[in-house]
Formats: sequence, C-alpha cells, structure tokens
Amino acid sequence: MNSHPLFIDGVAASRLQLPAGPWATVLQALCAHFPAVDAATWSARFARGRVLDAAGRPIAADAAYRVGMAVHYFREVVQEAAIPFAERVLHIDADLLVADKPHFLPVMPAGAFVRETLLARLQQSLGLPDLVPLHRIDRGTAGLVMFSVNPATRNHYQALFREQRILKRYEALAAALPDREFPCVRRSRLQAGEPFFRMQEIAGPPNSESRIDVLERAGDVWRYALEPVTGKKHQLRVHMAALGAAILNDRFYPALHEEVADDYGRPLKLLARSLRFVDPLTGEMRQFESGRRLALVPHRNSL
Repeated sequence: MNSHPLFIDGVAASRLQLPAGPWATVLQALCAHFPAVDAATWSARFARGRVLDAAGRPIAADAAYRVGMAVHYFREVVQEAAIPFAERVLHIDADLLVADKPHFLPVMPAGAFVRETLLARLQQSLGLPDLVPLHRIDRGTAGLVMFSVNPATRNHYQALFREQRILKRYEALAAALPDREFPCVRRSRLQAGEPFFRMQEIAGPPNSESRIDVLERAGDVWRYALEPVTGKKHQLRVHMAALGAAILNDRFYPALHEEVADDYGRPLKLLARSLRFVDPLTGEMRQFESGRRLALVPHRNSL
C-alpha cells in the first residue's frame, strides 16, 4: 500500500474510503458520493488514469465496488486562474513548517482552487508529500498557517489545537466602537446559515468565544487585536460584525455581497498575526510572527 500522497503535475490526490451502498461499480459509487460532479467527468478521469487504488494503480471505470476500498482521485479545474501573490516560508524543521499566507490564497484545495492553494504550492516547491495543515484560515485572511511535516509527530501538534493549548492572535481593521468598553469577550452559538458557506449566531449555549481588544485608534477605523479561544468557521468575522464593527472589505458579513471575481485591491483586513505554544516534543516556548501588515487608512468605500 502507498503510504504517501499521490501526485500528478504537482497536485496531490484526494482520498475517499468507499462507504456502504448499493452500487455495482466504483464509478457509480463516486457519482453518488459527489453529485455535483457528473458521470461524464468521472468517466474522463478514469479514462486518463486519474482515479487510483491505494497502491497508486489506475482503476477501471467498471471496477467492482467494494465497501471500504480506498480510492485516490485527482480534482481538476479547467483554466484555473493564477493568484498573483506569494507565500513565505518562515520556519521549517523535521516536524513543522510555518508559512505566511497572502490574502486570496486558499489553504486547501476546494471549489475552483486546486493548484492555486498554499498546500499544493508548498508540496510542489519543497518536495514534501506528507505536508498537512494543522489548522486553516479563510482564503481571504492573510497570515500564519502551521503545517505538520512528519506523520510520526503529527498528532502531538494537532493536540495543541484540539486541546486549545496554542495562542492564536489576529489583527483586524474595522469601524470604531467608541461606546464599547475594551477588552471584551464575545461568546455565542454559531451554526451554518444561508447560503451554506456563511455562519450565523443563534440562540443557545455558546460554542464560540473570541477575546477582542483595541491596538490603535485612528479616526473612524481602529486596529483590533483578536484572540479566538475556539476555532469555529468565520468566528472572528461573525463576532466583529455582531459587535457592529464588521471587518473592512468583508464580503460575507454582516451582509452577503455577491461578486463574480476577487477584487485584489480590496483584501479582507484580517491578519493571522502570531502563534505561540509550548512545543510538545521539546518543552520549549515557540512563537512565530507574520511579516505582513494591515495598513491603517481612513474608512472609505469599504464593504
């Protein structure tokens, strides 16, 4: 069995363990599991050797379905647009890699992004097939992302996030809140909203918590320090919008702004600024800082 991710043209394969079901072939199982991808697209992938078994061998489209079978497949996007911003590697050792991500670059393949992701870029440029992100930040957010390099030590570092033993600090630019006392804590219950990619606050026991303070006041725009105690999707963006200070250029909160293409001149003013933790292998305190900055400018024509 192949223990490393499989690659074609520098892109890692996705993996699916086939669930229980009534299908006769692997093709039928994949079509049912991914209804957004039509049968013709899957058939073309099979024909071009882009659906593989656990050993990296091409699977035939009429291969018999088997519960629990491991299938590796390659996602494709026709004419994937290049994202014209570069990541920076701030640290790398035998176990960890810390990258400084630009705005607009996704961490992982999703939707229209396959090659133009932080993971794919790093795997290809550094030749690290076992690289796995230990956490994620939004595509629109810039700043620090930590990766596991070594599968043997991965769980030790994943536990830092799982057990909330890592201090994550963000900065954001948003409207001034002169009538609110800082620092403050926002706790609320978050769940998926409409459309599916937006989150919303609902009544009920809190499942999210953010600590918020002010770093700099400049007229009608302030620089905020944000510490997410929990790690819910879009948590900081939802909490800031709920306080009445939506992060500048946020296209999702408090209202959804439909746009066809990214506006590279108006990035989301949110930065994953630093990571601080006790290394679970060595016991030493480690801290990493982003080299990026959010320019504090007057609030004009922001979403």
